[in-house]
Amino acid sequence: MRIADFLREAGSSGRKCVSFEFFPPRTAAGEAALFEAIEELRPLDPTFVSVTYGAGGSTRDKTVEITGRIRKELRIEAMAHLTCVGASRAEIGGVLDRLLAQGIENVLALRGDPPQGADRFERPPDGFGYANELAAFVRARYPFCIGGACYPEPHPETPDLDTGIEHLRLKVRAGAEFLISQLFFDNRLYFRFVDKARAAGIEVPIIPGIMPVTNVEQIERFTRTIGATIPAGYRAELQNRKDDPDAVIEMGVAYATAQCQDLLNQGAPGIHFYTLNKSPATRRIMKALKERGLV
Repeated sequence: MRIADFLREAGSSGRKCVSFEFFPPRTAAGEAALFEAIEELRPLDPTFVSVTYGAGGSTRDKTVEITGRIRKELRIEAMAHLTCVGASRAEIGGVLDRLLAQGIENVLALRGDPPQGADRFERPPDGFGYANELAAFVRARYPFCIGGACYPEPHPETPDLDTGIEHLRLKVRAGAEFLISQLFFDNRLYFRFVDKARAAGIEVPIIPGIMPVTNVEQIERFTRTIGATIPAGYRAELQNRKDDPDAVIEMGVAYATAQCQDLLNQGAPGIHFYTLNKSPATRRIMKALKERGLV
């Protein structure tokens, strides 16, 4: 199933797209835990799941393997992330060939973060420096449906939101057929971003990305890295609970549920959950959304 086709059909019927993101574990125990989490989420009937590429492309082979297993063994539509980091055109072509052989139909074309220890991204020899170049390469040579990333708050390397929107126009023009947003905690940022994108002529679906907070130190670290903000009131509530892990999870689930409900009520095409390879928080949110008839 091509994700863009689902979104196109769902838009006319009112159906919502629900997706879960996972990362390739580095150990056998981690991989077993990952597939247990996916099994626990499978009854929620996700539209698709996605598998990340690892920092600096470090889990490239595992991404291909796990994406293929999810599609073949679990019969869930799976999308592989693909980055420009540390790979030539030939190497990227090799990854795409393997994904095609696994029956994968969807890829998320990303520039990717610099490898660990590097201060900034470097264009690889005979490789790509931007996601729009990668998307154009995929579109010209392969039948994949191509997704792209977007940032309701400016990417740390982008000076302002308008510049980010211009970069996004290039990505969509190059072949991105739908977009998934970076995580955010203020829905006004998402709707402002969508309005600006539409005003710039970007018409593809923009799926909001949501991460339920389950660990205060972890989310503080994530948001610093990606340039996302936590509203002051929410941050204060989390800090008040930081020494009580159960209370943090309760707060995180309640806040993310309210976020999702508001996004769906106001017309978002679906929700993409950043699961961190765990199922309980996402399952609780999805249960609440289903009870309210939103998904």
